[in-house]
Amino acid sequence: MTTEIVLKGRTIVGGQAEGIALVTRVAISFFGGVDPQTGVIIERGHELEACKISGKVLVFPRGKGSTVGSYIIYAMGKYGTAPAAMINLETEPIIAIGAVLANIPLMDKFNEPLLEIIKTGDYVKVLSSLGVLKVRTVKNR
Repeated sequence: MTTEIVLKGRTIVGGQAEGIALVTRVAISFFGGVDPQTGVIIERGHELEACKISGKVLVFPRGKGSTVGSYIIYAMGKYGTAPAAMINLETEPIIAIGAVLANIPLMDKFNEPLLEIIKTGDYVKVLSSLGVLKVRTVKNR
């Protein structure tokens, strides 16, 4: 049985995207933590190590690391390996700038406890320009 949950958040980069959620409670460093040519998390010991983020709705608390991370996100957009959308608890400038450069829908500051609601494998529709996130969850996951 599935259920749809509608969340409201802040728009950082407008747009629309949808896809399977890939969720982590650990911050992501795009510089040195993600291979831009493959879209795979390469940071050793990261909760998502070896996971491909390309085409996914990537849900993570925030970015971390070097400002070069913005350009890694941009490069991923050019290579076609970027996430479909990014969802944060609170977005910091590195992630925001990268999402702007790569035109990736980005939202944060939701009205509900995001990481308690969205789980890896849920289907998510991002209507960032409207400040809306629709999550189709599977009961008894």
